[in-house]
Amino acid sequence: MPSKKSESKRSIGDELDEWFVPHPEVKIELESICRLHSLPPEELFYKWESYHMKMGQERTSLDVPTVREFKKELQETVEREARTKSHIRSADRRGAYATPRNAAKGGDVFGMYELDGITPLQQSSSAGNKRKSNFETPSIPKSSKYHATSSPSDGRSLPTRMEQAGNQSVSFAERQNPGQIIETLNGHLDVHEPPIAPHPEPRVKLTANTDLKKFRYRPMAMHLSEASEVLDDRIDEFQSLIQTHHGLDDSAFGNAAAQGTNEIVAVGRIASDSLEGKLNAASMVFETSRRTGAGLRVPLKAESISYQFFPGQIVAVRGINASGEYFSVSEVLDIPLLAPAASHSSTLEAFNERLGVMEEGDYGVSSKALNIIVASGPYTADDNLAFEPLHALCQKAEGTYADMLILIGPLFDTEHPLLASGDFDLPDDSSIEPDRATLADAFRVLIAKPLQTLAQAVPSITIVCIPSTRDLMNKHVSWPQDNLPGKKLGLPKQAKMVSNPVTVSINETVVAISAQDILYELRREEVVIGKPKESNMLARLPRHVIQQRHFFPLYPPVDRAMLPKTGTEEGIATGTPIDTSYLKLGEWLEARPDMLIQPSALPQFAKVVENVLVVNPGPLSKRKGAGTYAQLTVYPRKLSVDERSKGALVGHKLFERARVDVVRI
Repeated sequence: MPSKKSESKRSIGDELDEWFVPHPEVKIELESICRLHSLPPEELFYKWESYHMKMGQERTSLDVPTVREFKKELQETVEREARTKSHIRSADRRGAYATPRNAAKGGDVFGMYELDGITPLQQSSSAGNKRKSNFETPSIPKSSKYHATSSPSDGRSLPTRMEQAGNQSVSFAERQNPGQIIETLNGHLDVHEPPIAPHPEPRVKLTANTDLKKFRYRPMAMHLSEASEVLDDRIDEFQSLIQTHHGLDDSAFGNAAAQGTNEIVAVGRIASDSLEGKLNAASMVFETSRRTGAGLRVPLKAESISYQFFPGQIVAVRGINASGEYFSVSEVLDIPLLAPAASHSSTLEAFNERLGVMEEGDYGVSSKALNIIVASGPYTADDNLAFEPLHALCQKAEGTYADMLILIGPLFDTEHPLLASGDFDLPDDSSIEPDRATLADAFRVLIAKPLQTLAQAVPSITIVCIPSTRDLMNKHVSWPQDNLPGKKLGLPKQAKMVSNPVTVSINETVVAISAQDILYELRREEVVIGKPKESNMLARLPRHVIQQRHFFPLYPPVDRAMLPKTGTEEGIATGTPIDTSYLKLGEWLEARPDMLIQPSALPQFAKVVENVLVVNPGPLSKRKGAGTYAQLTVYPRKLSVDERSKGALVGHKLFERARVDVVRI
């Protein structure tokens, strides 16, 4: 092979003579290939060498017929690559007027979670074009990648894909900026001042506002008739709410699927005309209930308005179906919000006394405030089962004498590579018999043990555990989901097992909690028409949940192949296995909560949306490093003289008296 000359202007013919030494007729064909594909002669030479080795030396002499076959092969390869790139770009470009089909079945459509340090807000718009080609050599199976204590020869310490790329896991002990506050809400309020010793009695009274017994239904036994009735009833219930709120007569409502010349108001569900692909303005249809429109669907045209839609959303639209082919929307009617949570003034005074408020000046004292720590799983990195972030969190709760620790699943994660493969060493504990060990034994040592230590050090603490559909220790696999079996898992008596989702009262404060990541899925499916009223995505997405009065208003859920990839061998997320027959268990029935705790793969945040304090603590542990948690300082509700004298219901106004810090573990 000739040596490479210095970079100077030379003709393609001269360079071809240098690399190929071709016959004049062959040289014409080679020049044609270079110009057609914009290839320099050097790169063409390497492609020819590859083709030469593939086809065999005897069949690939450098003559005109062979070069033409090579040209044809090269053209087919380029076309295949172009089709692949176009297919991937179509998944990223799912705009308002395209209806993509079956895009990116490998999941992680935008390539956003290949590296743990990148969040959706930091990702560029061209991220999809940087995805791996479908023609690369397969990576090492992920089930055999991780093991913290195995030897190099046992096959379990092979380098991960991230490590091969030069982005190795950072050990928990070497994490950067532990304890750093990365976001604060109501920073004018002081952080809770820990007492000298633990409180003698719990300062928190925990009450479940959800009927936990209803979550003990038998999963995977859904009947289509029951599911359809649940979906229908939700539309009819919203129609009654909207009619009362807007003062509309029965005659104002009509069937959006029926042709007519009069303007009507129709209430129904947003859906897509296809089971595959993302919802957009071209594929959006309006689904009626059986009572109002025989369950028919009609295309929805909403170009003249500004609004945000997603599948499963219940909307009230005003418009006309003049042709019978589509319903043209002129206005989207507001859906009334639930009334804010409230308590009698005497009840608030009793809770204030529980916090030690004895005189007027005690309301602003940080030591009288509740100290609540909120964390969400996973609780350990992908390459080990040491659960170091959980230990650090328990030490934080012990050091500050926290009043409450809220742990949201997954605790024992089905998407953890070691747990998914079953290929890990048992904890070194005398209570575990290696030949008879179960996952419950591992749970007791790895997770229950640090919680027991915390409960012994701070007997007044209240621990709340919310499961996830990714939890290995919960036999209830569908959402809505029954609670974890606390006694079987060796958790302390201070640990309270609740359902997923759940609404609880922490003293007077009403808190709604769900482990299912509705915010990420809403972001994935939301279609914005026109200019949105709320440009901040992290405030707009929780507003959908609040307006729809449901923990998971999206229907159907996002295909799990489109969710962020996991570290398991398959790489497919668990997703949201919804039991449609019991969707009503996810509704907000009586009042708007004071706080919504909603863990999400989106960036962690704390915001006030519709007078609801919304908190996403972020995962306590990322796949390759440490994560974050939220610390809340909740001051007592100060009552005015007028509020005391009337003895009427008083709003809680949590968003004014709670400081939220999102902290690196």
